[in-house]
Amino acid sequence: MPLNQERVLKLADDTLRIEAQELEALRKRLQEEDAEGFTASVSLLLACKGRVVVSGIGKSGHIARKIAATMASTGTPAMFVHPAEAMHGDLGMITKDDVFIGISYSGEAAEILAIAPIIKRMGTRFIAMTGNPASSMAKVADIHLNLHVAREACPLNLAPTASTTVTIALGDALAVATLDAKGFHEEDFARSHPGGALGRRLLTHVSDVMRKGDDVPVVKTGTKLFDALFEITKKGMAMTAVVDADGKAVGVFTDGDLRRLIEKQWDLKSLIIDEVMTKNPRTIAPERMAVEAVSIMEEYRINQVLVTDTEGRLTGALHIHDLTVAKVI
Repeated sequence: MPLNQERVLKLADDTLRIEAQELEALRKRLQEEDAEGFTASVSLLLACKGRVVVSGIGKSGHIARKIAATMASTGTPAMFVHPAEAMHGDLGMITKDDVFIGISYSGEAAEILAIAPIIKRMGTRFIAMTGNPASSMAKVADIHLNLHVAREACPLNLAPTASTTVTIALGDALAVATLDAKGFHEEDFARSHPGGALGRRLLTHVSDVMRKGDDVPVVKTGTKLFDALFEITKKGMAMTAVVDADGKAVGVFTDGDLRRLIEKQWDLKSLIIDEVMTKNPRTIAPERMAVEAVSIMEEYRINQVLVTDTEGRLTGALHIHDLTVAKVI
């Protein structure tokens, strides 16, 4: 059967339009009749001394896992507990210091209702996210958050589509409001994601990626330019640092400087490095963040930066390639 492109595109448009409408309806509820419940939920999450336990069955279970993961990565310790497994031992993972979030669009998930009395008896606070304020879960919970949608995006109005979108969005809203109230910042997010791009950018110090020791191209003042060129070629950084007798960085000479000398037809054999180096080179301290070195390179349109201590002594060097390899940029 050939694909009906017109119908395919119409269904895609209908799906996105319906889900957008239901998200807008949720937004209005949170600003009006559900404002108190949402605020109270955030207060519970902020006051939680244990973990936020998120639970659901079926597609609600998949969403619960996502919400728990989002909270955990944004400063709110959280975990997913399968309600059926909870009835067979995993209930021991939940304590009185936790906050339990149960998710079921109907509000009648038998597995959650079976463990709800035990959770309540322990003193664990219970937030129910359902599409029916009159449901059994809504009645037993301390706080109810309404997920109601007028219709699903499914043309049969059967498959959870708009309702699952609304549930994920409400979970995100809880996580975002909580992280803001906690004063959660980029650095905190990076610590939860050390393997991610942001983590590398915000947690990597210059000292972690700089070249040091014999890997740093360096010559002393008074060195002949030809000898400096050998150092540049040997170390492969397309430059050499120039230091004085005390080891302080006083200049830098790059491949670009060499090209400019050649263009002006200077007599290279007679030159010493002091005459042609760039004085007062751009430097950075080893304890600074590597991303700051990137900013210096971008601002001054350079590919290398010298690393110096508080006395101005050369301790290392960074090439833009080093930052790329370290995935700082």
